[in-house]
Amino acid sequence: LSLHPLMMNYSHPGTSQHLHFCYESSNKSCPQYIYSLAVRVPLYIFFAAAILLTVFGNLLVIIAIAHFKQLHTPTNYLVLSLAIADFLLGAIIMPPRMVHSLETCWYLGNLFCKFHNSSAVTLCTASIVNLSFISIDRYYAVCQPLQYQTKITNCVTVVMILICWSLSVVIGFGMVFLELNILDIKDFYYENIDCVGGCFLFQSFASSFISSTISFYIPGFIMIGIYWKIFFIAKRQARSIHTSAFQNGNLQRIKTSQTKMERKSTKTLAIVMGVFLSCWTPFFLCNIIDPVTNYSIPQLPLETLVWIGYLNSAFNPLIYAFFYSWFRKAFIMIIFCKIYNPNSSRTNLVAN
Repeated sequence: LSLHPLMMNYSHPGTSQHLHFCYESSNKSCPQYIYSLAVRVPLYIFFAAAILLTVFGNLLVIIAIAHFKQLHTPTNYLVLSLAIADFLLGAIIMPPRMVHSLETCWYLGNLFCKFHNSSAVTLCTASIVNLSFISIDRYYAVCQPLQYQTKITNCVTVVMILICWSLSVVIGFGMVFLELNILDIKDFYYENIDCVGGCFLFQSFASSFISSTISFYIPGFIMIGIYWKIFFIAKRQARSIHTSAFQNGNLQRIKTSQTKMERKSTKTLAIVMGVFLSCWTPFFLCNIIDPVTNYSIPQLPLETLVWIGYLNSAFNPLIYAFFYSWFRKAFIMIIFCKIYNPNSSRTNLVAN
């Protein structure tokens, strides 16, 4: 069995010595790199812990927003949509990816591989588009508070969520199942790259550039621009509030308290956005650079960057729990099954 140099690059370092194959009986089997037990066991424990944190952390967010009526706000509906994307990533994408990363072979068939890759692209795209809509929500809440309730209604939020998921599904499933990712390099891919027991999303430069731009770069720059504008307007509002704090009595104090809550919410969601961009930017940079450099980036670093991106889905619930006292109260009530008490859904989570 002879292997194309690029195919070796999509295996792991060391496969050229003591070469193993995913399917020994197939003359088109992918090479397999067998990790030592001392490496595999700690990695399995780490990945399993990350998966459990992702699944149960986001499940807490989903239950909290769905159960407590006080959390039924446009912003939290968008957060709910984000948590669903993160939950699905942890539940259906990360477990098979863990086995594939550590066993370096895919044993679940070609159809499920396509579904896996499509779902991964869909959920990643859904996450960043959700964050883009959240930044728009925060813009109106902080910069145009008088228009917020008329501009960002529940109906508008539902439309945002539908657009988010529809666009994500079209990009994810359309690209993979229509083979748009290898549209202009199909012959090269099937002759030199495709093998039995592999499951990776191979992309031409045109495919990687267009998909990365639509799924990541355009929404990312929109978010950065909006939060940058919010930052300066919030600073100006803070100075104005400080100047007039003693002029209008209780009404002004109420407005000041509300404005502080909006600013804190915006700051927290900006941190969520920042963590997301920090986790996924290295991968999307390499995703565009790799085809330009004739696929010279080894698979192991790319796999590591993918997992750094996946771990972002475990961070979001930790950020909510750290910055939002009312989310912490909701989490505690869920964990100790207090949500089954009568009228628990009407609990005042923000009471002092």
